[in-house]
Parts: sequence; C-alpha cells; structure tokens
Amino acid sequence: MAPKSKTRPLSRYGESLGLITVLALLIAVFALISDRFFSASTFNQIANQVPALAVIAVGMTFVIITAGIDLSVGSVLGFAGAMLGLSMVDWGWPLLLALPLAMLAGGLCGWANGWVSVRFAVPSFIVTLGMMQMARGLAYLGTDSQTKYIGAPVEWLGAPIPGIGVSWAFLFAVLVVVLGQLVLSRTVFGRYVRVIGANEEAATFSGINTRPIKIAVFILAGALAGLGAAFASSKLASVDPNAGVGLELSAIAAVVIGGTSLMGGRGSIVGSFIGVLIMATLETGLAQIGASEPIKLLITGIVIVVAVIIDAWRAGKMKRLKP
Repeated sequence: MAPKSKTRPLSRYGESLGLITVLALLIAVFALISDRFFSASTFNQIANQVPALAVIAVGMTFVIITAGIDLSVGSVLGFAGAMLGLSMVDWGWPLLLALPLAMLAGGLCGWANGWVSVRFAVPSFIVTLGMMQMARGLAYLGTDSQTKYIGAPVEWLGAPIPGIGVSWAFLFAVLVVVLGQLVLSRTVFGRYVRVIGANEEAATFSGINTRPIKIAVFILAGALAGLGAAFASSKLASVDPNAGVGLELSAIAAVVIGGTSLMGGRGSIVGSFIGVLIMATLETGLAQIGASEPIKLLITGIVIVVAVIIDAWRAGKMKRLKP
C-alpha cells in the first residue's frame, strides 16, 4: 500500500513554495519599478505593519477551515482595544493585566458567535454580521467615542528593535503563526477542525462532538483579535474606537490568498501568513510608486477575486480526482 501521509505534506509544501514564489515575483516587480523599494527600511516597514492582521488571520484560518466565516473580528478588535485603553488609562492597569482583559473580551465575543451559530443552527455569516455591529457599538461606548492615548506602556510593542529593525509585535505575531500551525497540523484539535470542515456529517457519525470544536475556533478568533488590538494600538500609542474597520475583509482575503478553502477542510496557517505578507507588500509597493487610493483598491480587489477563482478551481479539480 502506498503511504498516504507523504502526499499531503508534499502538496502543502508545494502550495507554500508557490506562494513564496508569488511574493518574490511581487518584490521583484516593485524593485524594478521603484529604486526605493528593495531596501531594509521597506522590508522592516512591511514587517511592522502586519502583526495585527497576521494574528487575526491565524484565527480566521481556523474558522474558515471549519467552513465558517467571521465578519466581526475587525469590530471585536475595536472593542478589545477599548477595553485595553479603559483598563490602562482610566484604571491604571499595567499591560500585563490589560492584555488578558482585552483577549478575554475578544474571546467572549467569539464565544457568543460560536454558541449562537451552533445552538440555533444560524449561518456564522449572519451571526458575526450582527456581532460586527454590536462590538463596534461597545467600542464607542467604552471610549466615549474618543481616542484614548496610552503612550509608552504599549508603544514599545510597535517600535523597531534597535539593530534588528522589526518590532516586538512582529516577533510575537510570528510566534503565534508558528504555534497556530503546530496546533493545526500536530494536534487532535487541529485534525478535528479539518475533518469538520471537510464533512461535518461524517465527523459526527465517526463520534466527533463537533459543537465544542466549532465554538472553540470562534473563541480563538476573538481572543486573537484582542491580541491584535494591542498590536494595533502600539502603532500610535493609543486606542481608537474606529480601529479595525474593514480588517475582517483583509483577513479573509489573506487567508484565501494563502490557500485556505472557503468551502472548508483545507488550509494552512503558514500559507495565511504568506498571504498577509503578499497583501502588505502589494499595499506598500503601490504606495511607493504613487498609486492613487482608487487604483490600490482596484488592484487589491482583483487579486482577491483571482484568489477566490483559483480556490474554486482547486476545489473542482480535487472533486474530480476523488475516486
């Protein structure tokens, strides 16, 4: 009998290699167009702008692999940021206490998303759309619709490390990506996530209790949005109730570009991270060559549509290959 375990890892490595090739080609194109692009400062700039999106993409990958979707993570980031600012500015808490509170706030929003979706069999698209509005409202209430300046206690997270150029936030985000990939590929939980996304009915018949797994991935997505709130606030040393607007769309785009199937059952945390880097490189490169905002939106939209088409083509091809 031919070993089955070797083909899937090789396939995943091939996908990652393809994504890295796309990223390298993108860098080469912008380096040819702009003589300022291929530099350490540009790469550090790209690295330091992705931490919040990267950790949110990790949580989104787990959700999408289960064939769900979370449209609330941007607003949950805003709400978690409001809790971060409230606890640090108004209550005088240190970051070591305020950060767990922000992640708890995000995790509770995720739990509500998962519980309602599972308990009442409501599509996660609808549930998280409602949470998107509720969390944004809570963000405004928590900050009195005003920006709260935190300052040095959080600013160090986003500041470049002397001699390295990247920030602590980026290094922590990379650590989250590594841990996320290990959980997805090396644990029973990760295996259940894939099985549920591929065929939930078959997973149930095989004895897997799908409900707690599906709720857990939403809790994870919410908690990581809380961590992303700290990374986002470190850029300007403040929390803004409008933080994270549209971030859910960027996260979904990065995850799909990274090879995770919107139909569930297949995906990679590392692939999603490379997808984040591709989007950040595209945004930075377009800004350096002087592209207008409408042009940037147009090109980014085209990239997303192409990624979805490739995902649909892949899914159709895999279905045809099944015996």
